[in-house]
Amino acid sequence: MSHVIAANDLVKAFPASRRLSDLLRGRRPMVRAVNGVTLGVGAGRALGIVGESGCGKTTTARLLLRLEEATSGAVLFDGQDVTALHGKALLPFRASVQLVFQNPFDALNPRFTIRRTLTEPLSNFGIPADQQDARIREAMARVRLDPAEAYLDRHPHELSGGQLQRVVLARALVAHPRAIIADEPVSMLDVSVRAGVLNVLRRARDELQLAAIYISHDLALIRYVCEDVAVMYLGRVVESGPTAEIIASPAHPYTRALVAAVPVPRVDQDRGALPIQGGLPDQVNQPSGCAFHDRCPLAIPRCAEEAPPLRSIAPGRLAACHLV
Repeated sequence: MSHVIAANDLVKAFPASRRLSDLLRGRRPMVRAVNGVTLGVGAGRALGIVGESGCGKTTTARLLLRLEEATSGAVLFDGQDVTALHGKALLPFRASVQLVFQNPFDALNPRFTIRRTLTEPLSNFGIPADQQDARIREAMARVRLDPAEAYLDRHPHELSGGQLQRVVLARALVAHPRAIIADEPVSMLDVSVRAGVLNVLRRARDELQLAAIYISHDLALIRYVCEDVAVMYLGRVVESGPTAEIIASPAHPYTRALVAAVPVPRVDQDRGALPIQGGLPDQVNQPSGCAFHDRCPLAIPRCAEEAPPLRSIAPGRLAACHLV
C-alpha cells in the first residue's frame, strides 16, 4: 500500500537544560524527543499513534506537519521528500495536510465570525473568491453544521464545545486536503458529544478517502477510529500493526500494559496485566539497551545491553523486543 504521508527514520533532538557541570565541561546535552520513527498511512485509512505523556507522539505529528524541523530523517508526501521545502514551495503541502487541533476553544480567534475563520485558509491558499462560499458550505454540511446560515455569522463564544470542534474540522476540510492529523481531537469535549465528533471525522475520512493520523493516549478511542496503530515509548515506535490484532494480542510488554489499562465492563475479566515498575527514566540520560528494560517485569540481561530493533513478528506487525 502506498502512503499519502509518511515518516522515514525521523529524529528530533532538543537541547536540554544545562547544569553548571555541563557549562564547565562545555557539554550540550540533547533530548531525542523523536528517535528514528518510521511510519505511514494510505488514502482512506487511519493510523493511531499512542503512548503516555512524553513519548514523542505530538512531536512526531508536528514533524509530519512541518511545524518542526527534523534533526534528521524525512517527511514524505505521495512518496516525495518535503523535508527541505520552505516558504511558497511548502504551500501546496500545507493545503494538502491539515491539522485538527486538540482544544477548539484555543484554536479559533474569538473575534472572527465562523465565516471569516473558514474564509481565511482559502484566501491563504489562493482559492478564488467566487469559489469560497461553495467550499465553505460544503465543509459545513460535511461536519453536520447545517443549515450553514445558522452558524456562519456567529462567533465562537456562541457555540458549544462540540460545535466548535466541528468548525475546527470544517476549517481543515475546506482546503480539500489529502491528509488530516488530529491531536487528541475529543479530549477537551464532554463525553456526551465525543462520539458524534468522532463519527463526523470518520465519515469525512471515508467519503473523501483521506489519510488520517490520530494522536492519543487513549487506546479505546484508537480502537474505535483507526485500522492501524503505532505504540511509542521514549521517542521510538515499539510496536505497530493492525489495531484489532494488537489490542487482542499485544506483543511488546509496554503495549500489554497500555491495553490492560483500557477499562472493560467486567471487573473480574483477566487481561494478563503486567505491572510496570517506576516512572519514565531521565530523557537526557536514557538507560542503555532497551529504553523500557528498567520498567519491564520480563527484562533479561540482554535487554540492558542491546537495543532491540523494530522487526517483523507476523504479517503486517512489527515489535521491538528481544522476547517476541
